[in-house]
Amino acid sequence: MHMLPTSQSLASMAEACLTMQALKLIHALAFRANLHHHALVLAKIFRFAAVSPNGCLHYADRLFSQIHQPNTFFYNTLIRGYSKSSSPSQSVQLFNQMRRNCVDPDGFTFTFLLKGRSRMRIDLPLIVASDEIHGAVLKLGFCFHLFVMNALIHLYAARGVPAAAHQVFNEMVGADVVSWSGLVVAHVRAGELELARQVFYEMPERDVVSWTVMVSGYAQAKRSREALELFREMRDVGVRPDEVAMVSVISACTSLGDLETGFEVHRYIDENGFGWMVSLCNALIDMYAKCGCMDLAWQVFNNMERKSLITWNSMISACANHGNAEDAFRVFTLMLYSGIRPDGVTFLALLTAYTHKGWVDDGYGLFESMQRDYGVEAGVEHYGCMVDMLGRAGRLEEAYKLITSMSMPCNDVVWGALLAACRIYGDVEMGERVLKKLIELKPDEGGYYILLRDIYVAAGRRAEAIELRRAMDVNGAKKTLGCSWVGA
Repeated sequence: MHMLPTSQSLASMAEACLTMQALKLIHALAFRANLHHHALVLAKIFRFAAVSPNGCLHYADRLFSQIHQPNTFFYNTLIRGYSKSSSPSQSVQLFNQMRRNCVDPDGFTFTFLLKGRSRMRIDLPLIVASDEIHGAVLKLGFCFHLFVMNALIHLYAARGVPAAAHQVFNEMVGADVVSWSGLVVAHVRAGELELARQVFYEMPERDVVSWTVMVSGYAQAKRSREALELFREMRDVGVRPDEVAMVSVISACTSLGDLETGFEVHRYIDENGFGWMVSLCNALIDMYAKCGCMDLAWQVFNNMERKSLITWNSMISACANHGNAEDAFRVFTLMLYSGIRPDGVTFLALLTAYTHKGWVDDGYGLFESMQRDYGVEAGVEHYGCMVDMLGRAGRLEEAYKLITSMSMPCNDVVWGALLAACRIYGDVEMGERVLKKLIELKPDEGGYYILLRDIYVAAGRRAEAIELRRAMDVNGAKKTLGCSWVGA
């Protein structure tokens, strides 16, 4: 006769559990042993289902509904699970249910709840005016809990509301490096880099998080030189950069074409064993490709043991932008063999490669196969690339028909690509038809008038060119630097 498991053995099994399949077997054993309501066993099973990366929130939810009068632990655990999920608003609903059922929250409740709230889409005025969770924190006396106040600062920081973050900071006792970092994040999110830097240099101590926020903030704002200066300063004071900081630095090197610093970061990655980090390798591929070092881009790509969709797309785009259509398609084929499904970015890169080569029929075939064979809906950028491809080949009527058959509203950039092709081929009639569409979309864009005027001049039709100039003035259109399809 098999002995039934004890509560301690079941709890230990749930603690060591790795999959939901195993958890369900443990739960079944708990039922057989009539221990499924045992506090410790239930807590361990519930915790895995709710917060483990391999858990199942739906399963945890069902368990929760079967618990008679769940206590703070069970509410907190489920709130925590939902706060990290794709449905963070559920954490707020659970908190409201908790309050209705007279279950007292603790500091952990608010920490998880605030994390969930920071991931929710809420109108800024509501956050700035008075967040009800903030009110509950003050009302229930949790303003003396440092980790709760830090979570509150980071809620406002995530929303890019520095005034509210500063208010919480000024009300708290014993601010630490996490509190200060929250203020820096708030200013960065609000686009106030100088104020972020001012707070950053006022910090009593700076950790890798605060340094990373500053480096990333400047890199994302395209202030690449300052991002690299901060990175060097970070290294000089002995702070080891993390993955996010290094990706930002590589991005800054890419913007500046600073291969020397890029090589330095690459060496640092190799020397410290960070080469397994896919995001870093993706950034290096992009940097080397955009700086013209395709051999090094290939080297990074070939040495990667794991490749994400971004990795494959980066390599296909690199080949396409360097005019290597054959290599782009070869990488695409390898990608499919690897079991990675392509997306819109993949096809845009391939269409760009075909455009550079002038492979119109192949490009058309690929364009039609996107939806048919891969279930990828063509976006306006794909149509724009196709119009540019057909336009360069002089197939203007086909391009016009393609635009008018679009299942979505067309923008002025796509029509502008066709107008640019009309100029190349001197097609006055098509140019006039296209300009009518463009005037409907963007009557104040002078560049389009200029393109058609040039077509008239090239065709020796000066009277129409002069008349078009008058129409441009009447509509208040202003000349711009260009209007071609940039994606190709």
